[in-house]
Amino acid sequence: MSYHHADEGEVQEFIQTFDHDQDVLIARGIGASMSGDIINSLNADYIKSQIRSKYLRDTTVTIVMVGRETWGRRFVDWEIAASLRNTTTSSASGLMAITLPSAANYVGKQLPARVQDNFDGESGYARWWKYPNSSAGLATLIEEAYSARTVLANLRDNSRSLRLRNA
Repeated sequence: MSYHHADEGEVQEFIQTFDHDQDVLIARGIGASMSGDIINSLNADYIKSQIRSKYLRDTTVTIVMVGRETWGRRFVDWEIAASLRNTTTSSASGLMAITLPSAANYVGKQLPARVQDNFDGESGYARWWKYPNSSAGLATLIEEAYSARTVLANLRDNSRSLRLRNA
């Protein structure tokens, strides 16, 4: 899961609802360890490889929780870039975005640029969803993102340079 720390309360509620009680997902990510520079480098390949190997090694789907400012956060971009990377030990993850309730009616909401690069309505590598109403609904969305890893792999775009600063 990737999100802006300002949305942590809503994200924790999402995790409580769909991870601990329902066993629909296993929440992983950099999370609380994101204070300061977690990877002391400006080398994009090194940053992506370190995040993938240290924090996202066995993930299969990345869920980007979209709040009002998620689009401009560098650590969110770094997590997405790392999760879209094929390595010798893991395949690229599926990618999906879910709008948080606090941003649902916010006119200025937008996807992080790297998610936008992979989003093309119903035919892109990534999909953008409303907040799920049920565990079964979320499970279906995750399965779709998981399937896209192979079925739509040719549409995966991770060519954008890493965001070095927050917007």
